[in-house]
Amino acid sequence: MKMKTHKSLAKRMRVTKNGKVLKRYCGQSHYNSRDPGKITRKKRRDTEFSRAHIKAVRTLLPYEGV
Repeated sequence: MKMKTHKSLAKRMRVTKNGKVLKRYCGQSHYNSRDPGKITRKKRRDTEFSRAHIKAVRTLLPYEGV
């Protein structure tokens, strides 16, 4: 039987060519002016998903090449 992709997770994560799972930094929608500059710059780039959760991502995104 064909497995289904978890669509909400697929919209939030991106798998690179080398197999890394990238996600956006959290808390970007509003109240960003109170953050220090270090955090504001950190929110501009994607972060790598932790290796401990890769197995769970692999089951939820079966066709993403993880």
